[in-house]
Amino acid sequence: MDHKEEENSDKSFSEERNPMTLPKGSKPYWLYFLFLFLILFSIFNWTATKPNEISWLTFEQTMLSAHDVAKIVVVNKESAEIYIKEDRLKAPKYSTILKGAFMSKLGPHYAIQIGSVESFESKLQQAQQNFLPEERVEITYQNRTNWTAVLSWIVPFGLLILFWVFMLRGLGRSSMGGGSIFNFGKSTAKLFDKDIKSTVTFKDVAGLREAKSEVEEIVDFLKNPKTYTKLGAKIPKGVMLVGPTGTGKTLMAKAVAGEAQVPFFSLSGSEFVEMFVGVGASRVRDLFKQAKEKAPSIIFIDEIDAVGRSRSKANAFQANDERENTLNQLLTELDGFGTNTGVIVLAATNRADILDKALLRPGRFDRHIYLELPTKQERMEIFEVHLRPIKKAKDVDVKLLASMSPGFSGADIANICNEAALIAARKKKEAVEQEDFMEARDRVVGGLERKGKIISPKEKEIVAYHEAGHAVASWFLKNVDALVKVSIIPRGKSLGSAWYLPEEHQIVTKAKFIDQLCATLGGRAAEEIIFNEVSSGALDDLEKVTKQAYTMVAYYGLNDKIGPLSFYDSTGENERFLGKPYSENMAMIIDKEVQALIVSSYNKTIELLLKHQSKLESLGQLLLKKEVVYLEDLEKILGKRTKEIPAQVRD
Repeated sequence: MDHKEEENSDKSFSEERNPMTLPKGSKPYWLYFLFLFLILFSIFNWTATKPNEISWLTFEQTMLSAHDVAKIVVVNKESAEIYIKEDRLKAPKYSTILKGAFMSKLGPHYAIQIGSVESFESKLQQAQQNFLPEERVEITYQNRTNWTAVLSWIVPFGLLILFWVFMLRGLGRSSMGGGSIFNFGKSTAKLFDKDIKSTVTFKDVAGLREAKSEVEEIVDFLKNPKTYTKLGAKIPKGVMLVGPTGTGKTLMAKAVAGEAQVPFFSLSGSEFVEMFVGVGASRVRDLFKQAKEKAPSIIFIDEIDAVGRSRSKANAFQANDERENTLNQLLTELDGFGTNTGVIVLAATNRADILDKALLRPGRFDRHIYLELPTKQERMEIFEVHLRPIKKAKDVDVKLLASMSPGFSGADIANICNEAALIAARKKKEAVEQEDFMEARDRVVGGLERKGKIISPKEKEIVAYHEAGHAVASWFLKNVDALVKVSIIPRGKSLGSAWYLPEEHQIVTKAKFIDQLCATLGGRAAEEIIFNEVSSGALDDLEKVTKQAYTMVAYYGLNDKIGPLSFYDSTGENERFLGKPYSENMAMIIDKEVQALIVSSYNKTIELLLKHQSKLESLGQLLLKKEVVYLEDLEKILGKRTKEIPAQVRD
């Protein structure tokens, strides 16, 4: 098939999809003008041609007897039109006739409703019996179509039809995703082909090397299928992209659309589910029909958990028949492919635990690709991608930015780069500098600085010693991350903050957990030591400590009394039940052990801060003076830290 034949086939395919829609770029303006013309014509005809109605007595005494009548026309044997002689129109009694803007001098000027033609002729003959023959009025008869009466029926129906046309067109666009109400069962997938291409390629996907290599294999299969099929290999029918939010699942799909020279259908899982019964299943059938007709092709379903939730009994009270019918149809279509038909399904979700098991089995989604948060090296690559369009200064250190952003996703890094550019533009700089990126990082993590927030001197002093308590406790604890700076400038919801450089760990030991608890409780312990009372400022700290302690005891099995037991539910099924997966007696033991763990950690923190109370007071006073204390000042007060601080942070 040559290029022209492909274009013709694509055109006929698009026309076949939308048989009720108008050609591209055309709109039914002629229909609107037609109804407008009918309305105006009706109004004009009604006001311009309707003569004044008079009684027989008025006609006989004022017009006929004065010989003012030129002729009489009987219309449809129902009414008689009276024409006044042109030279008599100047009389005062006819002065009102020509006041109308559309009234013609030729008439008709008046009208009389007649009971019957015979009766009218009889009365007219009797009224003119004394007239000379040449004075008698001429009578003619006409049959006319009363367009005014016809339009009085047509226009209301036309307006009603026009109203429903507008309503259905709007409903088709907003609720049904198509140009007509008759297309609500059609797929709403956006098609990327040779005419509409995605601008994202694999070069724009930094990091994610393993995931990218697997996806590249699928694209290569679509381009060169014989390389795989000649050895008897079967390409996966479905690929599930799973990972936390912001890790690049949708970006990966866009790159596939940009790299693969095949039709690419993209839509969200929520587009299958509608308020109308059967629409979701119909759209699934239509989507796969289109994909098979354009094979080899790719279907991408974003947020598939919207339609692929588990159908277990635990969900019975939340069941949605329409969603389940859509899922059943999707399962049928996925398992109904022939071998190597050339249609591959990509799907993305960050909630794989709630997906139906039948959807994830081999033969449907054969391959699961897990996208995790990027490592330091991958973060460097991601920063390089997002720094391309930014005019950056020479002092920008990408390696330092990657080190200072552990646990950040690709979306977070993109946000930091954009915020840094906005900060530099706000300061009227010519290029984005390193300090702008660091300020952007602080803003993304902690929120916007609120230097104008007014707090009393006493509250400021409490905040200063609270943050100093965090700093001193974390500085002398072996397993806590490196402290970078301490600030008492309000940011976001917090009145102060201590900034750390977290290390990347896959495993956390019990000793590290306990040291983290102690560092988090350092603020409340410092308040008790300095002021002999505590405040509500430690609410966030206590919440974190309580959750972490319960995690240690009930999930990780780090408690000696409870032993190596874990009540963690990775499937998420227990969340649907009101009860807990353990007895009341075990719940009491867990509560007591959590309380004991937190109290012992708090006492340990009190002892540590009492040992270094002079340093705690010095740091608190310095915070009241400078508001922000960096690493250099921290080392002057607290000494060299036992744990090595990265060189790039020190620089």
